[in-house]
Amino acid sequence: TLDFKMEKNNIAYIHLYSFNQKSVFKLYKAAISLSFKKPDGIILDLRNNPGGYLEVAVNIASFFLDKDKVIVKERFRDKDEQVFKSSAIGLLKKYPLVILVNKGSASAAEILAGALKYHRNISLIGEKTFGKGTVQEVKELKGGSQLKVTVAKWILPDGTEVGKGIEPTIEVKNGENGKD
Repeated sequence: TLDFKMEKNNIAYIHLYSFNQKSVFKLYKAAISLSFKKPDGIILDLRNNPGGYLEVAVNIASFFLDKDKVIVKERFRDKDEQVFKSSAIGLLKKYPLVILVNKGSASAAEILAGALKYHRNISLIGEKTFGKGTVQEVKELKGGSQLKVTVAKWILPDGTEVGKGIEPTIEVKNGENGKD
């Protein structure tokens, strides 16, 4: 779910692979470790992160932000909105941060990247993200089959629809053979 290490020049590198039940606890452990190491900055790698649970994305964003910052809105067909805001975690909000993204960064990864770009003016480095910006529900049908129905779309704090993908601040293409 998450790898963490210190790189040269006192830079922390956090690679978040997905947003699942273990992600928040693993980031908490990394944040505690960072409080002792006092890095000069953090690289948050969200490349090829397909996303996961919305609640996990909101909790992870809360590590990097002050309380009550809008992370994302779910906008329904009737224009009703549900707003998701940061909690009072804030353990990593004082560190300079950059985020690595690519076309494999989707869903919850896009929500996190978009919220941090908006609230902290964080640079996104890499390629435009995938654009997975819908909320879906599964409906059970007769005979045991299922139908997945889109019920809402995700809107970032600046009004951008996640479904259109997020442009990087600095575009960097992967090298040959997928090498950095």
